[in-house]
Amino acid sequence: MNTNIKYMIEKGAVLPMFYLPPIEYFVQLNTYKPDILIEREEHFPKQTYRNRANIYTPDGVLALVVPVIKGSKNHTVVKDVKISYDFRWQRLHWQSLQACYRRSAYFEYYENDFAPFYEKQFEFLFDYNQELFNLLLKLTKIKTEITYTDEYKADYANLHDFRHAIHPKKETEMQQKPYFQVFEDRQGFKKNLSIVDLLFNQGPQTINYL
Repeated sequence: MNTNIKYMIEKGAVLPMFYLPPIEYFVQLNTYKPDILIEREEHFPKQTYRNRANIYTPDGVLALVVPVIKGSKNHTVVKDVKISYDFRWQRLHWQSLQACYRRSAYFEYYENDFAPFYEKQFEFLFDYNQELFNLLLKLTKIKTEITYTDEYKADYANLHDFRHAIHPKKETEMQQKPYFQVFEDRQGFKKNLSIVDLLFNQGPQTINYL
């Protein structure tokens, strides 16, 4: 292994907490484990994967957004951001997931694991994402200990920092091996969608794509 690559891997990584994170997130997590630090003390940034996920629909990519209570976007620590239930977004997200992935090979296999997250109401976005994250670690078969920050640091000399690198408006540089997608025949293969796209289509083989 190239010495620089080996050094980077040995450094470990700091990652944000996302909602149904993109595939790139799990690629980096799987690469840099077991030294993984999850950020929970940062100020909540707008328009990121912290409260949105991209899925593949018949019409292309759709962003599922978890609404947050007004004011959370102004210098609120991410662990203190509260979810808004002013409209039935959980029902909308679940219906979208069902409509888009019912024809996939493994949706029914995992359906009962995800359904409770669209019925139970969580007060805080971080707690909601964390519970989903724990489920996703289990389903993707990634075994690693996770540590959480107890203070905010702008830089980590001993960790590779992905807090701003993985972003909806940034094209991923990840070389992703294609896999079958439900609507691939309409618009071709879509890179770096939510991990659920890979999971529902590849099931137990998901880990081989990370």
